[in-house]
Parts: sequence; C-alpha cells; structure tokens
Amino acid sequence: MHPAFSVIFLTTLIGAGQGLFLALYTAQSYAAFGLLPAQDGAAFHGPGSLMVLLLMGAGLAASFFHLGRPERAWRAAAQWRTSWLSREVIVLPAFMGSVFLYGLLHWLGWNPALARLSPDFAVSPQMLVGSAAMLLAFALFVCTGMIYACLRFIQEWHTPLTVINFILLGTASGFVLAAAFSSTAAPDLDHFFTGWALALTLAAAVFRVAALMRNRRLTPRSTLQTAIGVKHPRIAQKSQGFLGGSFNTREFFHGQGAGVLRGVKWLFLALVFVLPAILLATALAEPAAGPLWATFLLQYAGLLAERWFFFAQANHPQNLYYQAVA
Repeated sequence: MHPAFSVIFLTTLIGAGQGLFLALYTAQSYAAFGLLPAQDGAAFHGPGSLMVLLLMGAGLAASFFHLGRPERAWRAAAQWRTSWLSREVIVLPAFMGSVFLYGLLHWLGWNPALARLSPDFAVSPQMLVGSAAMLLAFALFVCTGMIYACLRFIQEWHTPLTVINFILLGTASGFVLAAAFSSTAAPDLDHFFTGWALALTLAAAVFRVAALMRNRRLTPRSTLQTAIGVKHPRIAQKSQGFLGGSFNTREFFHGQGAGVLRGVKWLFLALVFVLPAILLATALAEPAAGPLWATFLLQYAGLLAERWFFFAQANHPQNLYYQAVA
C-alpha cells in the first residue's frame, strides 16, 4: 500500500495522546489506593491533560490532509453500524471531551467524595470521568486498529496482532512521554512511569516482532492467473496497456524496492525498541529530564518509520495485476 503521511501522523499522534492519558490515570489510580504520592492536579494532571488534547488535536488536524472534501468529513460518522472508521470518528471526539473534563476538574481542584467504598478509597468526579476516558481510550485503540485488521483481503493486516500492536505501541510512547513530563512536573513519579514505559516497550517489541515473523511466512491467496481470469501456466506482464501510472499504481503500491523496506524495518526496530529500552533502563538507575525527553523524541521518530512500514508492507491483491508500469 501507499503510505499516506497524514494517516501516519494521525495514528502515531493520537496513539501517544491516548497512552499519555492512560499513564496519568494510572498514576491517580495508584495514588487513590495509597500506592503512590498524590499529585497536585493543577500542576500535573491538568497540564498533562492539556498535552493529551494537543496531541489529539494535532493528529486530527493531520487527518484532514487525507480528505478530498474536508467539508464533508462529518459524513464519516454516518456508517457507524458497519464501519470501524465511523466508530473511530465518533469515539475520538468523545475521548477528547472526557479528557477535557478530566483536566478541568483537576485545574479547578473539584473532587468531592460522592461515595466511599472503603475508609481509604472514595468515588470522586475525577475518578468517574477518568474511568470513562480510560474506556474510551481503549475503544479508540480498537477502532483504529480494526480499520485495518478487518480487511480480509490484506493478509498482513488481517490479524489480532494489528490491534494489539496499535494498543501497545501507543501506550508505550505515552508512558515514555509521561516519564519525561514527570521528570520536571512530578519527580517522585519518575521511576514509576519509567518502569512502566520500559515494560510496555519490551511487550510491544515482542508482539511487533511476532507480526513481522507472521507476515514473512504469508503467501498470496490469489495468483496472476486468478487475477486476470486466464488459466495458462506461464503468464508475465509486459505492459499496463497505457503510457504511465494510474490511480491503482499510485495508491496501492509504495513504489520502493525491497532494500528500502528492509532498511526501514531495521531502523524502526532500533528506534522504537532497542535504543529506548537501553535509555529507559539507564533512566531507572539515574532519572534525568534531558535523556527522557530525548527517548520520547527518538521513539516517536521510530514510530513514524514503523507506521510507514506497516502501510508499505501490506500487499494489495490488485498488485498481482499491476506488477510493473512497462
């Protein structure tokens, strides 16, 4: 497939935003049970929520560059009964709205106890809104991943590993960002977020490598004979029948050689998993703001390469017919 940079930025930016919110809510949940020190909402959870909204907004803005008629974007929600894209279009603003409310409650410091489940744990507006946002974050991960995993004719995507990798990669990048953010806003949470970021990065590496190994063993279900309806045993394409490329050759093929794909694969494996894991392990021993921010930027650059490879590796069946321009 031809990787659209608008979709690459959309999926990586909103993934990092979702992961960052999950990190913020996880820290508050731990603090509610006395497992972590509670943080000042106006100094940590409020600004953190703002960062989430900025990432989501940037991803949403990037997606408009992929639309032929942006003024009709609202129609994308009309097919929510059958389309995962429509469900994503509905869940994304719902998640952003809940994050906005969550951050506002922290900015205002409004958190009365609505009910008390135990002497040490109270149900509060912040926890209720945070729980709803957490569920929406995971729902958004599933919707985004299923846009690609539901396509049976693209074998590289049609696997549960697609959804799992969207969840793990987004969550890992969000926790790395949370570790960098806490290094300046809440230093007593450094080790907590860094440990989670390292664990999630390693888990993401396991499942992404599993997807690479699976896709390497795939064989096309169709052949050139079935693509054109001719049963002759020896068929070779000599020309497309016209002088230049077409919509099919531009939109369903990345135009790069096998060497480029191999290079991008090893690049993202190093930038997303190997180097961040080394830097995070080092930060566990001696947390510092500079290296943690560098780790996030390094990993995000790798995620851009990973998402390009995700799209480029997918082989549309029509490429059996349009194998060469001439």
